[in-house]
Amino acid sequence: MDISTVIGLIFGFAMMAYGVISGGGIFSRFVDIPSVAITIGGTFAALFVQYPLSAVLRLPQIAKHAFVGKTWSPNELINLMVGFAQKARREGLLALEEEAAQVDDDFLKKGIQLVVDGTDPELVRNILEVELNFLEERHKVGQGMFYMMGATAPGFGMIGTLIGLIIMLGQLDRPETVGPAMAVALITTLYGSILSNLVFNPIAGKLAARSADEVLVKEVIIEGILSIQAGENPRIVEEKLKAFLSPANRNIQGSQSVETGVVTEGA
Repeated sequence: MDISTVIGLIFGFAMMAYGVISGGGIFSRFVDIPSVAITIGGTFAALFVQYPLSAVLRLPQIAKHAFVGKTWSPNELINLMVGFAQKARREGLLALEEEAAQVDDDFLKKGIQLVVDGTDPELVRNILEVELNFLEERHKVGQGMFYMMGATAPGFGMIGTLIGLIIMLGQLDRPETVGPAMAVALITTLYGSILSNLVFNPIAGKLAARSADEVLVKEVIIEGILSIQAGENPRIVEEKLKAFLSPANRNIQGSQSVETGVVTEGA
């Protein structure tokens, strides 16, 4: 569970609730079902127009990755790759097959299996990089859906406001209804702004960060596998892989983590 996402959402809504209460407002005045239907319904309708049904149906699974994700420690990964390098130098590349089978990472397993099968190093790199590129593309689809909802929600909020104003202007012969009608008309703009700035855009940003972290992990795996295949000294393998980390993280053994399992369209 990514507690920062939960804390951010709870804190954001709590601050808005505090603003309502401190201003003497009543929560019931901020609840309007037609406004919810226009803002949320219109946003999702636009999502269906822009993206295929198969992608939209995976939206709950995609959103889940903003809250829950597997955790890889870069230093632990580097230690694992160095251990593979040591074993390969002692016992040969074939000895890695059994070791890789115990690792819960399909990308790493595939790379090790390619090496064990005697695949040409350049072909190994090409295969893994192609898979990594398509992984990034799938991630971008998930991120794009949330960015798109973040961009359209305020627009549908404004549409709801215009609808409310049109209805209000048709009732100007009843002055007592103008105030409440204006309040309801503005609620849809409020809903659109909240969804855009507190939910959709921040989740898209979190997914983008998760994607970057996962790509980093897989780049470390690719470089480590190729170094092992080349028979490089385990110490050299370690130094090469630590180059992927920031200087502050290179001497921290297993305490800095990178979150993976990030949003994808299909993976």
